[in-house]
Amino acid sequence: MARRLVSSLGQFIATLLVATALIFLMLRVMPGDPAAVALGINATPEALAQWRAEYGTDQSLAVQYLQWMGGLVRGDFGTSYVTSQDLSPLIADRVQVTLILVGLSMVAALLIAVPLGTLAAVRHQHPSGVVLSGISQVGVAVPNFLVGVLLVAVFAVQLGWFPSGGWVAPSDDPVEFLRRLVLPVIALGSVQAAIITRYVRSAVLEIMREDFLRTARAKGLTRGAALVRHGLRNAGVPVITIVGVQLAAMLIGSVVIERVFVIPGLGSLLIDSVGNRDLLAVQAIVAVLVLLVVLINFLVDLAYTVLDPRLRKAV
Repeated sequence: MARRLVSSLGQFIATLLVATALIFLMLRVMPGDPAAVALGINATPEALAQWRAEYGTDQSLAVQYLQWMGGLVRGDFGTSYVTSQDLSPLIADRVQVTLILVGLSMVAALLIAVPLGTLAAVRHQHPSGVVLSGISQVGVAVPNFLVGVLLVAVFAVQLGWFPSGGWVAPSDDPVEFLRRLVLPVIALGSVQAAIITRYVRSAVLEIMREDFLRTARAKGLTRGAALVRHGLRNAGVPVITIVGVQLAAMLIGSVVIERVFVIPGLGSLLIDSVGNRDLLAVQAIVAVLVLLVVLINFLVDLAYTVLDPRLRKAV
């Protein structure tokens, strides 16, 4: 297991290095001069040169990349080219909001998908199982932003049950914090719940055909008891893969949901930074998103080892 952990950690670090290098280079080949964007088109050559020297953009790409990476390792994301604001506390504050939104959305998706997917598999030959499968199939085809707009139109505008958007910190007002998160959590988690339901159903159906489950039934266990005691753990291995993928998809999907519900998360900051052509802010935000996605994949790989004893014995 230790060898597998070291191998996964090595892949994690290598992926981050390659990803950050690609992010840095792709943003550098974009047209436009950051100095001209920051100072305006009427800036004098002397002012432009002074700005480039202050922010280090007059140095070689290799030096700029190493300086940027050194800052990332220390948790220093630099200073915004446009607002001259320190990006580190700003990104740290925004990423907390995004992680709360994504985390609660995934919990809601799993609370819906695991029981519904299991029920759809157990009752796959009954009309109720067919109905559940059909509903999940429809849910897969609906985009998150459309769900968000419909939720706002019905539950915020028409019924007035929940606020249409905004953010309240949990330390300020826990009740209002939860009220404002209900609609965005449903909007972000509903599509992922439908997708995960499909995979849970397929995984449970496959496990139900295995010999060890029939043996458990022959020993006197009911179908439900045999499935809970022996089947769900084995079904969890393939399901973890799709959960990791959907968690990464939620991070990307949160960009749109945060905009729809006016939530000051990392996605909203990314859109604002792109609109302002704040190159360093965009670079830092994308790097954080990549780090989170790679970290999710790393944790999924570790979860395989915990759930599947065969992987522990193979290393």
